Amino acid sequence: MSPPYGNGAASDRIWSTGHMTDQDERWPEERFRQLRQQADPDIDKVVADYLEAQPEGSGPLELLKAVVAELGQAKREARAPSGEPPASEIFDAIDFAKDLPDWGDDAELLARGQAVFADYGLYQSAALFCKCLPMAYVEVSSAKVLAGVSNLATHSLTRRVAETGQMLIDVMGLRATGSLRPGGPGHTTAIGLRILHSFVRAVVNERYADHWDTARYGPPVNQELLLATIFDFSVVTWEALERMGVVLTEEERAAHLYTWSVFGHLMGVDACRDEPLTLADVEPVSERLGRLYESSEEGRRLMATLLAEMEEFMPLGWRKLPRSLVHWVFRDAAHRADRVPELLRVPKPAWWFTALFAAARSSHRHSWLAGPVDGVARRLTRKAGRHIVTALIDRHSAGTAAFRIPEELARAWRIGQSRPAVATRAVRRDVRGTLRAPVRALEKRAREKGTPLKGTPQRPRT
Repeated sequence: MSPPYGNGAASDRIWSTGHMTDQDERWPEERFRQLRQQADPDIDKVVADYLEAQPEGSGPLELLKAVVAELGQAKREARAPSGEPPASEIFDAIDFAKDLPDWGDDAELLARGQAVFADYGLYQSAALFCKCLPMAYVEVSSAKVLAGVSNLATHSLTRRVAETGQMLIDVMGLRATGSLRPGGPGHTTAIGLRILHSFVRAVVNERYADHWDTARYGPPVNQELLLATIFDFSVVTWEALERMGVVLTEEERAAHLYTWSVFGHLMGVDACRDEPLTLADVEPVSERLGRLYESSEEGRRLMATLLAEMEEFMPLGWRKLPRSLVHWVFRDAAHRADRVPELLRVPKPAWWFTALFAAARSSHRHSWLAGPVDGVARRLTRKAGRHIVTALIDRHSAGTAAFRIPEELARAWRIGQSRPAVATRAVRRDVRGTLRAPVRALEKRAREKGTPLKGTPQRPRT
């Protein structure tokens, strides 16, 4: 079977499934060891020269904060050009890897890949919080960076999560292949992330060099971790969608992976340097990445923070929906991913979700149950996705890294962004807070006694 879209060599490569033996040869154990010990020397050299040229006393952390603000301004300008040149001192220092690769200019494939988000955005928003981010939290070096350096730079773990959601929308949510071309928001995001990752490595080297186990973890934000990130936003997302009742076609998955490969190339991912990832890469890479999953204090803290934030914005009666969805999407997951909720100590799901689990298991034996169960799962997922996106808008719509979604998506997802809509939601949130205050008081007393309530996530101090 040949793909019904795309006429260039890129289409042939992304569609090719190859032979498993060929892919095993492409992904030997040694290659992953090399990727783990490899950073991004080209951009690291640019950033090192930039740091060297700064006035004495300007350390990597202070400059990282300035670059975060600069990147936010550059992305705002990319989304809605004002005619005013944005501050771009560090951006101007980049004179390589700005153009799309020769294999990455297939407009039809890019459009098809971006349409996956436009068509299933609420599901992917739920997948981001309920599966993609937890997958990052069980990779120890990733968790250490996210819980440490990101918090130092922004003083808010949840703002970093909002920035991740904004990245997803900038790259995939505009129904326009131009977002990945020079000057587009997706392109600006990719180059900006490449710069930020280099600053993160500089901060770790300055502040944590004596405590960072390079032999075990490799350099911070290494190439193995970057490859895992591309898989989190593509392959892991497909798996979560399937659990939610949305099964992508092979054509959709191939195009989606192609689009993220182009983004990965711009972001400096070595595995996407010379050619896109293909569907044939999925199994061998997923198998290898599955060996990285570990429990860590940082990962558990990140997960607890994420759950606490999500559950605060859930409607009355639905507070435990996020933790329940986490258990749902990881149930029976392949490549050891089914252990993720346990590794992150995700509290038990709501009792009614446990009943849904049982119905889902029964649907394998009684086909007549499959349709109703899938329908319930899809409705719950859309509900969670809508409230998660709304929460990010309400909490992080201001500041240097504001979370915004295009009006087209807001209308499609039925999310009001007007001042009256935001004010109404604030009133509802206050009411929920008042009604839930007794529960929070019980949780607080239990934490003080060192005996957290069963099934309750603890909000860490940040």
